[in-house]
Amino acid sequence: MIYLYSFIFCGFICLIGQLILDNTKLTPGHVTSLFVVIGAFLDIFGIYDICIDIFGGGALVPITSFGHSLIHGALSSALNDGVMGLALGMFSLTSAGIIAAVIFAFFFSLILKPKN
Repeated sequence: MIYLYSFIFCGFICLIGQLILDNTKLTPGHVTSLFVVIGAFLDIFGIYDICIDIFGGGALVPITSFGHSLIHGALSSALNDGVMGLALGMFSLTSAGIIAAVIFAFFFSLILKPKN
């Protein structure tokens, strides 16, 4: 049943994103940024952790999870290190993903050529 819940949650996030793209003049970059901010706000109020408990890995796949991870790391580090922990802990949970994206983008830019 957890697989079905995960699929429904991810599908719902994609549905919302597609509806925003189809009915507004926002670009995919705007929608991505919006979802990151929504995930951050949901984590501030503890709602995203409830979503992870209910939907499992399906809540960790969409881009909203990136906002959740940024704020979650910052808030947990702020408890230990104070105000400086907000800045230091923000990338503690997301650093591996960011580094992997930069490395893969670099290697793909060496291998592939643009069409224009």
